[in-house]
Amino acid sequence: MTRAGRFAPSPSGELHVGNLRTAILAWLFARSTGRRFLLRVEDLDRARAGAEAVQLRDLAAVGVTWDGAVVRQTDRGPLYAAAIAQLAAAGLTYECFCTRREIQEAPSAPHAPQGAYPGTCRELPAAELEFKRSTRPAAIRLRSSAAEWTVEDVLHGAFTGAVDDFVLRRNDGVTAYNLAVVVDDAEQGIDQVVRGDDLLPSTPRQAYLASLLNIPVPEYAHVPLVVNADGARLAKRDGAVTLGDLAAVGVPAEEVRRAILASLGLPGASLEAALGEFKPAGLPREPWVWAGL
Repeated sequence: MTRAGRFAPSPSGELHVGNLRTAILAWLFARSTGRRFLLRVEDLDRARAGAEAVQLRDLAAVGVTWDGAVVRQTDRGPLYAAAIAQLAAAGLTYECFCTRREIQEAPSAPHAPQGAYPGTCRELPAAELEFKRSTRPAAIRLRSSAAEWTVEDVLHGAFTGAVDDFVLRRNDGVTAYNLAVVVDDAEQGIDQVVRGDDLLPSTPRQAYLASLLNIPVPEYAHVPLVVNADGARLAKRDGAVTLGDLAAVGVPAEEVRRAILASLGLPGASLEAALGEFKPAGLPREPWVWAGL
């Protein structure tokens, strides 16, 4: 299978300038290395009616192109079930009946991150397990044997993060993001993952899971976010930050693309023009502060 990069938005609303900047960066990384560029809609539990169509329209408006058909996670349930079955057969899963509140209030190991699962249901006696099954549906957790894992990132170098018994399938039957993204990337032949650096802390979990599933770990590049004047991640409350909002105040998509590329030190006539000047080593390492256009 040929090498590929990807952009994988959740159709929870319109893409803002920060999302579009990440998509453009993912496109530049992929195209500059001769990779295919794929688009995957991560719609397992955050889909809003009509949002996908608007997102695809806005990506095309700033010049992002992709290869092949758009893939949707809601069509891929059998792949996720097979991965969980593989882990279960190896003794690497267990049922968990804890509520979010119980996890937050439970004592955790020293130095464990906030919200890390303390292992409450890891070794339940058979009788207690049967009782809990009668009271509420179970989530499926990974039985991890690692406390931390290290990944290599193009922009951040070696990054070591905590690994706990994270959820693979929620108690409502929805596949958890950490499993779905690993399975999807492997099945699609994606060997380069470019995404916002807010997702870097969860990456060691995903790389560890890939190792358990005998899946190659992709090349990672976690890029800086776009933030508002207060340094907070950009959001709709910051005013005209989507293509639709900006168009309403007279700013066309071409101008948004030029501003995004300028923030990366690249020419803005087109993505193809920027591609000739693109060098990962020259990318800004700090967030881009959005002050409007």
